[in-house]
This record gives sequence, C-alpha cells and structure tokens, in this order.
Amino acid sequence: MIEKNGKKIEFSCEVFPPKRNEDMYEIYKTLDEIKLLGPDFISVTYGAGGSNSKRTAQIATYIENICEIRALAHVTAVGVNPEKLQDMLQELKKKNVTRILALRGDKPRDMTEEDFEARHYKNASDIIKIIKNEGGFKIAAACYPEKHPEAESVEKDIEFLKYKVESGANELITQMFFDNSKFYDFMDKLQAAGINVPVHAGIMPITAAKQLGTSVSLSGSSIPTTLSNLIAKYTDDPVSMRKAGIEYAIKQTEDLVANGVDGVHIYCMNKSDVTRQIYEAVLYDLA
Repeated sequence: MIEKNGKKIEFSCEVFPPKRNEDMYEIYKTLDEIKLLGPDFISVTYGAGGSNSKRTAQIATYIENICEIRALAHVTAVGVNPEKLQDMLQELKKKNVTRILALRGDKPRDMTEEDFEARHYKNASDIIKIIKNEGGFKIAAACYPEKHPEAESVEKDIEFLKYKVESGANELITQMFFDNSKFYDFMDKLQAAGINVPVHAGIMPITAAKQLGTSVSLSGSSIPTTLSNLIAKYTDDPVSMRKAGIEYAIKQTEDLVANGVDGVHIYCMNKSDVTRQIYEAVLYDLA
C-alpha cells in the first residue's frame, strides 16, 4: 500500500503460469520474492480456453495461503460451460481464493471460428453475473483506456463497461497503457458515465524491444514518441533497454501516484526484480 496526500493507493502485480509443470518451482520462487514487497494483491492469468486453469488455481492458492497475500485469479468466459465454471468457483472457494478477475478471454489457437462464435458465454458480463450470484467473491473486470480493439467506438466501450459494473464488478484493472494522459481522459469519461468503482492502472515495463511485437500489439495501446524513440535507441543494447524501460515505468507510476490513482497494477512478466525496482523507486520518491 502506498500513501500519498492521505490517500491510500493499492500496489499489485500480475504473474502467469508456466507452460511446463517442472517450471512451477520458479514461479513459487518469484512469488516468495514479490511477497517481501507486501503488495495488496497478486493476480494470476488464465490460459486461453482454460489451458492453464489448474495451474492458475495452484498458484492462486500459494499466493493466498502460503504467501498470505490476496490472490486475484483470472477466470475467462471462453471455453467454459456452466458445469466447468461452477467447478472452478467451488475449487477457488475451497482454497480460500475469493477474488476473481472475470474476462471474456481470447480465442484459443486450436478453436475454430465457428466454435468461438458458438461459445456458451459470449462476454465477461455473462460470467460476472453468475459469479456475483454465487456469492462470496469480490469481482474485478478489465477495461481499456484507449478502447477495446473490437469495440465500435469509445462511447460503446464505456457503455459496455458500465454494464459489467452493473452486473457485479466491484473494481476495474486497465489494460497496459504508456501515455498517462490517455488514462486521465479515460477516468474523466468513466466519471461522466457514472462509473465510480476503483480503477487500477495497468503498467507494463518495456524491458525488451520484442515486447512491442507481442503483448503490446495485442492490447491496442498506442506508443508515445518518447517511448518509441527510447526503444529505437536501445534496440541493439538489451541492458540499456531494460534499464530505460524500467525508468519509463517508474516515471509513469510516480505521475499516477501524484495524481491520486486508486491503484497501480504492474504487468511484470514474472520478473520480481522489475516489480521491486518500480515499487522501491516510488516509495523512495515519496519518503
């Protein structure tokens, strides 16, 4: 928890399950290191179509019961039916994991377009309603400061986001963004629409140029000139690129904290040292 001008600002991060069982030890080691920072919660991603759902539950259980930090387990609508969803909710409850990030989810690579269109749950709001009716869970939902890539317009995107909140979402976590002015404009639009739940700003440190071709390209986030120039400058210097990318994320976070954001959520890509550098830099700046 970070405090600025009397306001408490939550600090959190995201990890993802490894693809191989033999790599589970590494994620537990990473979590043990992140635990020392005392984040307010740690979220665990969910493989497309449930490919990593068991590991998501295992890791969330470790966070909640061993690290004694609140876990936020991702649950996606794609690829689940009512029976599977109910089984997942009961498993999480049994393991004391009571916070869920409800997502629509992307189409799995091995799912045909026909099967994707015929999926049981079309949108995140469909499973949000069910999770809310189940009771006992705090529900988060995703939002896009620069509009969901598939949305018709910003207005339609905000309208649908409001529906997710009305369906039962208690808080929101943004997709990554690299220009804080986009986030502040987005927050103004939420207020105008009557959306008043806490919003956690999603920050992804760009520690390697190749990230622009993977996670960032899928997010719909624009790349400001300052960041694109930085990446161009250090493309062939990975050590300097990593340092500059972390510094950029620190500046973003410091500005968000200074402007009273509800929370900062670091997409740390399972790198505990990156999370630590950002958190400690911001705490030092506030001291």
